[in-house]
Amino acid sequence: MKFVESFFIAIRSLFANKLRSSLTMLGVIIGVGSVITLMSVGRGAEASITSTLQEMGTNLVYVTSKTPGVEGLASMGMSAYSFTLGDAEAIAERVPSVVAVAPVIENYVEVATGDESTVAFIEATTPEFELVLNYPTEYGQFINDRQVASRDMVVVLGSDIAEDLFGDDDAVGKKVRVNGRPFNVIGVLEAKGGQMMGVSMDAVVVVPITTYQARLFPGPTVRGEDAIQELAIQIESTEVADVVAADITELLMQRHRITEEGKEDFLIMTQEQMMGMIQEVTGLLTLLLGAIASISLIVGSIGIMNIMLVSVTERTREIGIRKALGAKNKNIMSQFLIEALSLSGMGGLIGIAFGWLGAYAIAQAGKWPLVVAPVSVLLAFGFAVIIGLFFGLYPAMKAAKMDPVDALRYE
Repeated sequence: MKFVESFFIAIRSLFANKLRSSLTMLGVIIGVGSVITLMSVGRGAEASITSTLQEMGTNLVYVTSKTPGVEGLASMGMSAYSFTLGDAEAIAERVPSVVAVAPVIENYVEVATGDESTVAFIEATTPEFELVLNYPTEYGQFINDRQVASRDMVVVLGSDIAEDLFGDDDAVGKKVRVNGRPFNVIGVLEAKGGQMMGVSMDAVVVVPITTYQARLFPGPTVRGEDAIQELAIQIESTEVADVVAADITELLMQRHRITEEGKEDFLIMTQEQMMGMIQEVTGLLTLLLGAIASISLIVGSIGIMNIMLVSVTERTREIGIRKALGAKNKNIMSQFLIEALSLSGMGGLIGIAFGWLGAYAIAQAGKWPLVVAPVSVLLAFGFAVIIGLFFGLYPAMKAAKMDPVDALRYE
């Protein structure tokens, strides 16, 4: 019964100072909301990228240029392009279980009409790109072998780019300027949705790879041939991915005249390896964001301790009267602990609602799935309650240890 009485006394005290209680809870509300929102951002980004990769298919192998002798992602940062069209043709013809090979060069370009302009992600490639990376054409046609061989000035627009430049009008047959050079629009890709590393999968334009090499961004390999950035390879099934990777490694080392292991100028990754790497990176990012947001929770709980200390001082005579009427130290201590827990608990519950709203708003803006993991909600709320209890313990102990005679004399 004593606990119930202490509980109601604590709640009445909080409601007697509504403004102060609300401002005290604000720090906890912001902290819990931030933890939930930021962890949702990390999970949502991971889900968006994973979904995009799965839509492309899991039976893919990527061969990317890298700096010889350097391991990991750092090797891809400033590497010179090391592949040629001959490498792509050799892999397609000589490596078993390979269905198709799409050589690719990626970059950012300005695409403009007479009145409108936008920035797009250019994919310079061959007809195999449509099959390998699952980019079907909705209107018009995709680039063909003749256009690649002739270095034709033709372009296929992603759905977002077509809408930005032409609105509801048919873009096929129109002219655009890519980095200032005139191109004929021959097709528009189906909308895919999703993003990859912050780039919309529909904000792309596709041109023949030879046109890119000759007219837009010429760049030879170290051997003086027209350079290619990477190779996207479709294989028969994921079961043969390791065997295909070994065969490609052997073939490219022969073609690039590399005799020593560890000196390769290329990096091979399967789709599953890419997803695993992305999930690892986004997982670490999510934890980092959650840890940063947790700082605001600690700051909010320090605010609870400060306010509770002020409350103890203000209510010194009340504490003395209660002790004089028979209240024990544990009764006084439980009252102030309940107040601290109530502040952190109510702040945590309100913070959950604000965190969900924040996560929803960012997911809508970023066009990725809303992912609010129950574990992040439980962790944020549990952490808020625990540190509220921790920082409320000292004021409660201070109140409980007051001498009733000195407390009654306090002015």
